[in-house]
Amino acid sequence: MLYKEDFGEGKNIEFKREIPKRHEKLLKDVIAFSNSTGGKIFIGIEDKTNEVIGIGEKNPFRLADDISNMIFDSCTPIIDPEITIQTLEGRTVVVVEVFPGRMRPYYLKSFGKEQGSYIRINGTSRPADDRKLKELELEGQKISYDTLPEIDMEYSEREAKILCNAMEKVAYDVQTTCVTRAIQETSLDPKQNTEKTEIINKMTIEKLEDLGLLCRIGKDLQPTHAFRLMTKNKIRYAKIQCALFKGTERDIFIDKREFDGPLYVQLENAYQFVLKHINLGAKIEGLHRKEAYELPVRTIRELITNAVVHRSYLDESCIQVCVYDDRIEVTSPGMLYGGLDIQSAKSGKSKCRNTAIAEAFRYMGLIEAWGTGIPRMIKECREYGLREPVFEELGDGIRVTIFRENEELEMRKRAENIQNAENKYQYMNNINSENLASVVKEQTVEYREQNHCFNTEKSLFNALDSQGNEKKYCLNDEKTLFETTSQDKTHCFETSVSTAENKYMLYKKLEELQVNKSIGSVTALNIKEIIESFSGEEVFGRKEIKQKLGYKDSKAGFLIQTMREFELIKAVKGRGKGKYRFAVIYRL
Repeated sequence: MLYKEDFGEGKNIEFKREIPKRHEKLLKDVIAFSNSTGGKIFIGIEDKTNEVIGIGEKNPFRLADDISNMIFDSCTPIIDPEITIQTLEGRTVVVVEVFPGRMRPYYLKSFGKEQGSYIRINGTSRPADDRKLKELELEGQKISYDTLPEIDMEYSEREAKILCNAMEKVAYDVQTTCVTRAIQETSLDPKQNTEKTEIINKMTIEKLEDLGLLCRIGKDLQPTHAFRLMTKNKIRYAKIQCALFKGTERDIFIDKREFDGPLYVQLENAYQFVLKHINLGAKIEGLHRKEAYELPVRTIRELITNAVVHRSYLDESCIQVCVYDDRIEVTSPGMLYGGLDIQSAKSGKSKCRNTAIAEAFRYMGLIEAWGTGIPRMIKECREYGLREPVFEELGDGIRVTIFRENEELEMRKRAENIQNAENKYQYMNNINSENLASVVKEQTVEYREQNHCFNTEKSLFNALDSQGNEKKYCLNDEKTLFETTSQDKTHCFETSVSTAENKYMLYKKLEELQVNKSIGSVTALNIKEIIESFSGEEVFGRKEIKQKLGYKDSKAGFLIQTMREFELIKAVKGRGKGKYRFAVIYRL
């Protein structure tokens, strides 16, 4: 059985049994991928069961031509997908790969732009609303929203000069802070400091125009959206909402603030809010005492800066900064811009939604080199011994999470909990290891036939399951417990029976995988937590792992994929897609 995650980001993969009779069902996915981050459509795979059906006796090359012509005739602007023929599980499928488009918005000709434009949200293709359609149009025209004229605001030379002075002051303060930090980090005498202060170029009205904070209508200067956001910003959703929560859930507020006004002022206030609510300690380096926060402060500033610069100001939502006991989350309105995906952003690729705001922040020293922010955040968290930040797309927004607890300390605590569980199961294993009969009894399956059958492979015996129903069980060549409804031992299928011994054996298998370096220690600890959290009878998938352990969707998916690969879990039929139980690993 195949899974969407096997081919990349699950939200960008579509399975279809065949070309739908209503071609619009296929075409809207093509359009949504073009208007978003691209994706692939596999024709010949059943979407509900993930079963590879293939295209049967159809000529795959003719089918590929039909799809290409269908897209060319029905979609505008022109979409040029890459269509290939592949063999999966011995069957032929057609793969339509669609790339992020540059001439947005793409839409169905027959429906028109307003009704026929689609975007990709949470793994589904949805109609683009008026706000998103406007943003797609700006993308297609290579226009940044923040550089458009602010019609309701008149140009004031006095206000423009105030902004120039404010930007110069911020630039000077930022540079002074950087030099001071360099002195502290190198423990140098200020007189001996070799860090050079760069000359800050004077900000003028002409430069405001060059940056896109002012524009011209005819010969007259006119403020842009960026100018308003950097000055008298009274837009009700262009704010940063900050909150400190009790514990690790979004439930009880301890402190909350809402910051409005110029964007650079909001940024500083939100940054100080976070510093106020994280721990400040001290460490001794040589003869010097150095104060240090529990988190890299440059990463915190970078997180908030990215949210301010890259958010969608067409979206009527606020940036949210949430501080929990174990993490900090920054949520920014708007999807990734210009077809960029998370993996590309993490590797350093950058596309800018608000060019005027970005240029203004770069002048002030709030942004460094383009594309370096996210890789640097990941590096700094690693240097602090923290878990790697998590980047998520949440519908029409982006969330970045940095974790507060030192990874080494967290692993030690989790390892202690897991060790206690292992000790418990090892104790049970020692009791039950004499023969499999007591193991079955431990799991409320009462043994009713002769004990000696357990000493013979593929022996049959009668027993009661946990509901009191009498069933037949047998052992296969791998000494795994099976349930059968037939005397023919070849018709056995695996039962959901799981025991204390089985959990212990799962732990032992994990240890072997670690010794062989097949999986890392962190992954092993996460899998052990899953083993401890679910009984052998329970059916679980991503959703259940996320609910019980608080893991993110991507992490839960990765762990499931790892457990499948090493046969620690087995798929369960008839319970929906992506549902599993633990594999039964009995030892005789």
